[in-house]
Amino acid sequence: MAAGGQSSLTDILQGIDAAANELIFLSIALYFLISLEARFKRGRALRMLHRLRSLAHVVDMHQLAKDPGHALREVEPTPSSPERTLGREQLIRYLDYCSELLSLVSKLAALQAQHLQDPVVLEAVGEIESLSSDLSRKIWQKITILNAAGA
Repeated sequence: MAAGGQSSLTDILQGIDAAANELIFLSIALYFLISLEARFKRGRALRMLHRLRSLAHVVDMHQLAKDPGHALREVEPTPSSPERTLGREQLIRYLDYCSELLSLVSKLAALQAQHLQDPVVLEAVGEIESLSSDLSRKIWQKITILNAAGA
């Protein structure tokens, strides 16, 4: 302080600088706290979407060995061939169930994004819906082959 109790220009500038620094720090802390909930919800949604994506791949793996050609004609099995016990009608029903399960996976993924407007979550949901649709399309090709052969 200068003589007579008056503030010098240096003291005023230092006070303004300190206030600006505090304001910046408080703004960053406030932004962190506000975005904490959104980041928590995003993480939880992405974990669930990862599980749903894994489930879609499991459904795909289980129906891969369900070749319609084996249900339509006798095929010589190899030593490593899986045992094929499903007839044509049972195979159609099984593949239909697989397709329905993929539809449910897609709908559950969409429900995860219902209340979130997070672009990362929305993109992950779109990827799962696309994956489920593509896998279901392959399954329906098998069902169409089986139906055409039975007609």
